[in-house]
Amino acid sequence: MNTVTEPNNLEELHPSLWRASQLARSTTKCIDTGHMALSNQLAGGGWPTGQLIELMVQQAGAGEMRLLAPALAAVAQRKIVLIEPPHPPHAIALAGLGIAVSDVLWIKSKVGADALWAAETVLRSASCGAVLLWVNHIRQESLRRLHLAAQSGESLLYIIRPLAAAQDSSPSPLRLTVRPAARGVNVGFIKRKGPARDELLFLPLAAPGMAPPRRHAPVHDRPARVPELLPEGVATA
Repeated sequence: MNTVTEPNNLEELHPSLWRASQLARSTTKCIDTGHMALSNQLAGGGWPTGQLIELMVQQAGAGEMRLLAPALAAVAQRKIVLIEPPHPPHAIALAGLGIAVSDVLWIKSKVGADALWAAETVLRSASCGAVLLWVNHIRQESLRRLHLAAQSGESLLYIIRPLAAAQDSSPSPLRLTVRPAARGVNVGFIKRKGPARDELLFLPLAAPGMAPPRRHAPVHDRPARVPELLPEGVATA
């Protein structure tokens, strides 16, 4: 009688399989988060490129930019695209995160559909190191389109949404909550490629720099319009 033995490692059957009790190996390139405790909790040991990452924040400025700063600085040479940030980015604040003004593009759209289109177009062009999109409401279909667009290259894609969005379903393989805490943030794991984790993870973060004076100019005198950010050769229609 033939017997079937289970392989010691499910990845011997297929690289996308893993045991529910262990973290999966990432099938894409990962960027170190810069926070060892967090990297140790993520498949591949960092932020996955070419995939949709969702951050649900308790409030704008909860520490999400300081959380992402090490990874953004690591990919900044390929440009960082900020779409609909809650506040205009400023050079002093960026410098405090280790990011040069020249490495950042800021996009402001008139309607939400333009912001989604801009994000998708930039991702498909594979011309940037990271895209950060702030949205209050987004349809699941739009999330799927952005996830597919991210797979066109090795960009980091972060969708930053209100904390209430954690209740929504999503195609994102990595969904985290970010809440402010004394001297850092508490990170919650809504979804990851690995075992469920109910306990919050505290991450100490460097104190933010002093707010820039009002007379200080932002990254640009005005935000870039969608056609201005598109790489040469990318159609606008």
